[in-house]
This record gives sequence, structure tokens and C-alpha cells, in this order.
Amino acid sequence: MRTTLDDPILEAWEETLEKNRQRAAILDAQGKIARTFSEIEERAGHFATQLAAIPPGQVIAIQIGNHPDWPSLFLACLRRQLVVLPLEQTISDEQKQSAFEICRVVAAAVSGGRDVQILPPETAAATTEIRVNDWGNDRPSLLKLTSGTTAAPRAVRFRSEQLLADCENICETMGISQRDSNFGVIPISHSYGFSNLLTPLIACGVSLALSNDRIPRAVIDGLAATRATVFPGMPVFYQSFCEMSEAPSLQGLWLCISAGAPLPPETAQAFCEKFGREIHSFYGASECGGICYAREAQPVPGFVGEAMSGVEIEQIDPDEPASLIRVRSRAVAAGYFPEPDEDKLGHGVFVPDDLLEKTQGGYRIAGRSSDLINVAGKKVHPAEVEAEILRCQGVRAAVVFGRESERRNEEIAACVVAKGLSERELLAHCRARLSSWQVPRRIYFVEAIPVNERGKTSRRELARRYPAVR
Repeated sequence: MRTTLDDPILEAWEETLEKNRQRAAILDAQGKIARTFSEIEERAGHFATQLAAIPPGQVIAIQIGNHPDWPSLFLACLRRQLVVLPLEQTISDEQKQSAFEICRVVAAAVSGGRDVQILPPETAAATTEIRVNDWGNDRPSLLKLTSGTTAAPRAVRFRSEQLLADCENICETMGISQRDSNFGVIPISHSYGFSNLLTPLIACGVSLALSNDRIPRAVIDGLAATRATVFPGMPVFYQSFCEMSEAPSLQGLWLCISAGAPLPPETAQAFCEKFGREIHSFYGASECGGICYAREAQPVPGFVGEAMSGVEIEQIDPDEPASLIRVRSRAVAAGYFPEPDEDKLGHGVFVPDDLLEKTQGGYRIAGRSSDLINVAGKKVHPAEVEAEILRCQGVRAAVVFGRESERRNEEIAACVVAKGLSERELLAHCRARLSSWQVPRRIYFVEAIPVNERGKTSRRELARRYPAVR
């Protein structure tokens, strides 16, 4: 089945395919060719045939990790006018069931080793008749699940033109072209991976080396073996690379990107000294794709650079040191699903929860409005407390979170990676420099700050893991 259906991503793919038919499109982590561009097209036809019985507008979940069939499946769904819901492999069964119900999933693509199968999920299998989604004239191409600040998941609706706009903004801002090769260890199912790995391959011909092994040694060996030129990474990888006693020189790698969590300046400096390359911080959101990019690295905590090409940023409270922002671009999603929230997302505008400070060289993330800890009526920014903890000699990493307290609404706790420090010493450091209500009640020393598959730390999850003693 070959038709573009006036879909801009399919049209871009036709151009990419015409120019690159026999060129390697996807490599494995050892540098062996897994798919040429022609083979991606061939597999897309195969999947389109398998999907023929599903009515247009229905939602299909894709949960296959970083499988080389990702682009073929996505193209097949676009041609069948189906809506794609990417799911991470680490999602729990309960979360998956909830996503199926909320997004009305009728089929799921799953990976059984080397092969991909398309199966009805339990929610669809229990239904004798497929309920047709009525999107009206605004049928999306993609639904992205959001982690959000509430317990109930929701999805973000994207049309193809919005996904393509994000891809164009990224490639133009970062200088990525079809001469480049991405190393893909971040999940394609996550917004960061989808926009930096999948759409550049389809729309711009940027080849891709794929890996499902997230062990840092395997990642750096894969970078060396594939001679990738671009690495969309996360701070946890760069920190691990710096700690390796022996590491390859990474010849050919010219662009190192970090997103998903703040990049510690110490890590950026250590990486530059060891490998001779700067790390460029990248800031984005599921609802709008890329927002800011540090074209030139700066040793400032939370620094994310200037607005990306095609993106406008407006500070909502310009008189405040740090403010919420409005993001405007052609890449902003159509809205939330199933319930809209137009004050936050709609009409080409998105308001993230992050508080941004405008500096001379760009923007700095100062914290999140949703992360505010209510300590007996006083609002505490975790980032302020973290910054002070990190100033204590011996501390390598810290994350501060609020947890329920019977007496104080919430109380402050922290997880810290440090050597040669006791909780008593670190609390004394904090008491000497912070207001009394900002001082953590407890500090937990850990080997590493816990992160999820996206490289993010969930303060809500830490509060559950380390509850207050009652």
C-alpha cells in the first residue's frame, strides 16, 4: 500500500526514500546493517497489510522497545490512518491497562525477540465490536502519554504536521543532516527519542544505530563501534562515561546532547576534559517537543540555552526572577485527550510547569511550580535546597522532595550521593545557610539517584519510597 494521503510525514518519507534507497538506515549496536531505507519501506507494506482490518482513526499501541521495525510500523499506521500510542517497555501492567482504556486501544504491536506481532490487547479482546473513535476533522497521528503531576494519565494529541515541525526545529537548531548518524539508546517510545531518533530518520534521512542495552559500558562501546556522529543522551550516561577508567576515544562523534534531567556543570566539565567535547543541554516537553537548546555550553546549573529555531518563549511573570513561560511554535500539540485543558495546552500555545530564569546567555530552569513543597504554609523550591546541598564538599548529587507530614502539611527530605559525610554534618551545613523551614528533616545517602527509563527522577516516587515515620 503506497499512498501519502496528503500526510506531510509520508510526503517527507517519499523524498527520503527516493534519495537513499540502498543506503543503510538502521544499524545494530555493533555497527551491522539492520535495515536499508528500501527495507524499511518493504516492512511498512507488510505491516500495512496486517493492519488492513482496523478502521481508520483507531488507536494502536506500539510497545517494542528500540526495535528496527519502529519506522516501518509508524509509516504503516499513517498510511492506514491509524493513531499510534507509543508505550515504554518498563510500564507496569496496571499502567498499560489504564492507557488502553483511556486511549481506547484496539490493537498492540509487541516484540517477541526479533519479530514484531500485532495483537489485540485484553481491553480490545473482550469487546466483540470495535468502538470507532470520532476525531472529527482533527484526527491525530500520535498520542503521547504524559507523566504529568496528577496520578491519572492522559495523552497528548499530535497531527503529522506538528511532529514534522518539531523534527525540523531540532535538525535546524542542532545542525543535524542526513550526513549524520544518531546513536539511539534513549527510548523511541519517549518524546525525546521519538523526535530526535525516529522522525529525523523518516523525514531527513538521518541514519540510526539502535540499542536496547542501557548499561553505560555497552552504550559507550556501541558509540565507538557504530562511529555515530550524534548522541542524544542523558546526564546519567555522561556521568558514567566520566567515571570509566578506560574508555574509547569516540572518533566521529561531534554532537553530544543531554536532556531528560538537569546536567550538573561538574559532569559537563569532566566530560569535556576527558573526551574533548562539549555537552549541549536540550530542554523540551511531551506537549510541544523542543523548547530550548544550549548552542554553547555554560557552566551554570539548569542552563538550557536560547529558544530553538521556530520556537517563541514568553515569560508570564517577567518581573519575577523565575517565571512560568508560554511556548509558541508549529510543533505545539493539538491538545490533551480525552479531556482538554486549554489553559495549559491549546491553539498553538503550551505552558510547562517549569520555572525559567532569563540569563544573559539564555534560559535556566530554576525549578517547577508543581514541585513546590508546602511546609506549614511556606512554599519551598526543591531546587534551592538542592543547590545548597550540592555546595557541601563531598556531595556529588542530590534530589530534594516533599512528603506528607501530620504536623507540617509536608516535610522536606533528600536523597544524596556523597562520600565522607554524615547526615548530621550535612544537616548542619544546611542549617547554617538555609531558612529553618527549608532544612530537610531527613537525608538518605544512596549509591545513585534513582531514575526511570527516561532518565528522570520522580519526586513523587521518592516520597512513596521514603515516607515519614509516624
